[in-house]
Amino acid sequence: MESQQLLSIESEFGSPLYVYDAEKIETQYNRLTNAFAKVEKLRINYAVKALSNISVLKLLKQMGSGLDTVSIQEVQLGLHAGFTPDKIIYTPNGVSMDEIEAVARLGVQINIDNLSILEQFGTKHPQIPVCIRINPHVMAGGNSNISVGHIDSKFGISIHQLPHLLRIVENTKMHINGIHMHTGSDILDIEVFLYAAEILFDTAKHFKTLDFIDFGSGFKVPYKKGDIETNVEEFGRKLTKRFLAFEKEYGRELTLAFEPGKFLVSEAGYFLAKVNVVKQTTSTVFAGIDSGFNHLIRPMLYGSEHFIENISHPKGKERFYTVVGYICETDTFGTNRRISEIKEGDVLSFRNAGAYCFSMASNYNSRYKPAEVLWKDGKAHLIRERETFEDLLKNQVEIEL
Repeated sequence: MESQQLLSIESEFGSPLYVYDAEKIETQYNRLTNAFAKVEKLRINYAVKALSNISVLKLLKQMGSGLDTVSIQEVQLGLHAGFTPDKIIYTPNGVSMDEIEAVARLGVQINIDNLSILEQFGTKHPQIPVCIRINPHVMAGGNSNISVGHIDSKFGISIHQLPHLLRIVENTKMHINGIHMHTGSDILDIEVFLYAAEILFDTAKHFKTLDFIDFGSGFKVPYKKGDIETNVEEFGRKLTKRFLAFEKEYGRELTLAFEPGKFLVSEAGYFLAKVNVVKQTTSTVFAGIDSGFNHLIRPMLYGSEHFIENISHPKGKERFYTVVGYICETDTFGTNRRISEIKEGDVLSFRNAGAYCFSMASNYNSRYKPAEVLWKDGKAHLIRERETFEDLLKNQVEIEL
């Protein structure tokens, strides 16, 4: 999207504001499906947790996507958006047996990631198909917060616990119809992922009634100029060749599944915020905006770097700025960034704001959550209204004291 388009949208809907480019989401979806075009049965399950707005879910449904969900509420959002239960997989972590059974009653594919729940569920519901999440003990990326396939991760059933897992399946006579792994975000080395895939293939050989193998996701997207990204096309060629060979060895047609979130929506998102104040200290020039980590927490939580541009004056002389928020504690978006000269009232655009940005927003400091806009077919569509004071009070119960 161009700066003038974003400025026009900000002028109409105000700031702070999230804007999503529908065309970019579609491009990324097609890029992934084209990379695996030689696979007869390919299924893309969008990871709802990345960005759960109903209009975005409907957009992905139009493209043919399924959903990867991690809570019963995400399942319900998917059903509300028009997805049929067979297009949804539910991969929770640390939830109660009651929630898993409630989701199972909705007809959604269950994916279980620990031995205790697997045994309980298999004992009570041996007839309900279950997918098993394996932890291959492979680090996909460099950040321990978003790499979840390592040995100390709380996610998945350790590959070293396979004998115990097989005993549970044999004793309960439960129906295992899928094998799954997710090594985490920011896959830097395709060969490392392919190594983890071999572990999953070896595990799959122990189950004779599989319908699908789910390789998770975690494809890295560029966050700044010159940043590296996962070569999805090369990955598609290599994994397709290995998958087709395994399918022949297995003796049964299988579905190849992925669950991308960041890959589909990250680059489609822009976060727009207005500059409240430019503050010069003895060593730093601060640009303080009308937002904070209550709206965009990733830089503070993960140390993630979002490219920041002054779209009000994109061709101005560059200076060094530390961009900060209005929260009453440290909330720094970027330190000593080269940005076109900033004046109070300018609008800054944060790139890669589609994934894990609005979905992690809060009302900290009693600030309102921002509005969301979908840019589609050359038009800006409001898909979430900005919160008001009434929203802050909505679920509070005032008592007489």
